[in-house]
Amino acid sequence: MESERRILTGREKDEAAVKLLEKLKEQLRSSDASNRRKAAFNLSWMQEDGLEILKEALMGGDLITTKNAAAYGLRKMRGRMKKVAMEVLNQGLRHPNSSTRQVSESALQLLGQKVPAGSAQKKPAVKKSRIREISHERRPRGKTDARRGIGIRRSRG
Repeated sequence: MESERRILTGREKDEAAVKLLEKLKEQLRSSDASNRRKAAFNLSWMQEDGLEILKEALMGGDLITTKNAAAYGLRKMRGRMKKVAMEVLNQGLRHPNSSTRQVSESALQLLGQKVPAGSAQKKPAVKKSRIREISHERRPRGKTDARRGIGIRRSRG
């Protein structure tokens, strides 16, 4: 009962690779943190294809958990793709989405790179409203009895 191992042709290899990439893309958007992390790590080993998927997840409108996993995958890129992955994270600093900027900044800090101070756009400070005293001049005050002390009832009359 020996199982035969089939040799895949070029076209079948491409189809298998596309299926694997789709599966990893789906796992990257999973609700399970462990699956997201594993998918991001596996995508980091897939060179250009993995880089494109991770970049799309970081720059797209995905949840912040997906963006964190994508940043993890970009941090784990090795070899010739490492420099390109750093460029993607630096592009994330200038992205209009605040969560993308935040994730990119923290990923670069974890890598030990200095984040330029001007690159992260800060929200303008919200002007605080001041607490003011209410003027009692408009309301007429009742006469106070100077003889009355604490704990003594008011006299009617």
